[in-house]
Amino acid sequence: MRIVKLTKETTENILENMLKRSPTQYGSYEAAVQEIIDNVRKRKDEALFSYTEKFDKAVLTADTIQVTEEEIRAAYEKVDPALLSVIKKALVNIQSFHEKQKQNSWFNSTPQGTILGQKVTPMARVGVYVPGGKAVYPSSVLMNIVPAKVAGVEEIIMTTPCNAAGEVNPAVLVAAREAGADKVFKAGGAQAIAALAYGTESIPKVDKIVGPGNIYVALAKKAVYGNVSIDSIAGPSEILVLADESANPHYVAADLLSQAEHDELASAILITTSQKLAEEVSAEIDEFLKGLSRKDIIQKSLDNFGYILVADTTTEAIDTANAIASEHLEIVMNNPFEVMTKIKNAGAIFIGEYSCEPLGDYFAGPNHILPTNGTSKFFSPLSVDDFVKKSSIIYYSREALAEIHEDIEQFAKCEQLTAHANSIAVRFEKE
Repeated sequence: MRIVKLTKETTENILENMLKRSPTQYGSYEAAVQEIIDNVRKRKDEALFSYTEKFDKAVLTADTIQVTEEEIRAAYEKVDPALLSVIKKALVNIQSFHEKQKQNSWFNSTPQGTILGQKVTPMARVGVYVPGGKAVYPSSVLMNIVPAKVAGVEEIIMTTPCNAAGEVNPAVLVAAREAGADKVFKAGGAQAIAALAYGTESIPKVDKIVGPGNIYVALAKKAVYGNVSIDSIAGPSEILVLADESANPHYVAADLLSQAEHDELASAILITTSQKLAEEVSAEIDEFLKGLSRKDIIQKSLDNFGYILVADTTTEAIDTANAIASEHLEIVMNNPFEVMTKIKNAGAIFIGEYSCEPLGDYFAGPNHILPTNGTSKFFSPLSVDDFVKKSSIIYYSREALAEIHEDIEQFAKCEQLTAHANSIAVRFEKE
């Protein structure tokens, strides 16, 4: 893995290189995605079934597109009981964490006769997209559905690709049932996003679509935004490790590879103040690669978007980490909690050598659907907040309005909005 001296120039080059991974940079795909969306919007199920046959080699009908109770029962028979046990344990942790995010409606009243507040209402129906293809993601099922359930969403619709035989991975189905999905449909790609956004004869229209996916899914979510809400436009996965001479190079190398194996566009970066650690981590990566099943994908990821950056000072390392704003950030240093307080931009922060990134992916409880490609500067992890909407509550008695009506009229006249001013004034015109 390449070792680079950290300078202002190298940081700028890395940031520019990382941006190439963003879905917004793949304009050549947009026309194809828009065509799929337009077709599904116009022809509904007919187009959805056609694209499913074309891309997934599965022949589906209105009778077979929805996963049945029989299929779910069969999935439970196929899933290893040990895996089911782990799913149930992870579910408890994820639910417990997200329960703490719940917000309640609130109201404040005054003796002058005013009531101001905020009403928190769950969304009626949301769509959860769970990717398939290169890997199976029952963990993403839990992370998508649990915050929606905790928020109180009335109906959760899940879509996920099936195989050529029309079957959905059993672990994904079991996770969906355990987490509380109301309906599961066999649909993937941009066509699934279009179906959720506009509705078909089989799949109902939703209010919001959440969940990660490939470039087609990301661009489809971008295209339908406005007709429905979305969580974010997710890019490829990434990890950044901040480490000093106290870090275990064996652990650091393993953690970097845990994200590089996702796909060729994944990014793995180590920023360290120790040249010795940099060299040791690079050597450990070479050894690990010999025995990993996805070594070809990992190698391409590291060649294109992998870096070991050697900084002169901890301050320089932290500043660079904040500039990169990674999806996952591990801090493996002598004073990790002090460093954590200086981190401004990161999707999830893992502190100490035993808080490795897969702990967050699967089990700890915080959501693993995180902002990517520098968007942690302004986006947050998926949470209960993503599944509620807030309405402002305003009540004034006549007496309360009387005290300030002239102020409001003055403001409205300043903006030359005389109808606004009149709406207030008519209530006091007889005085």
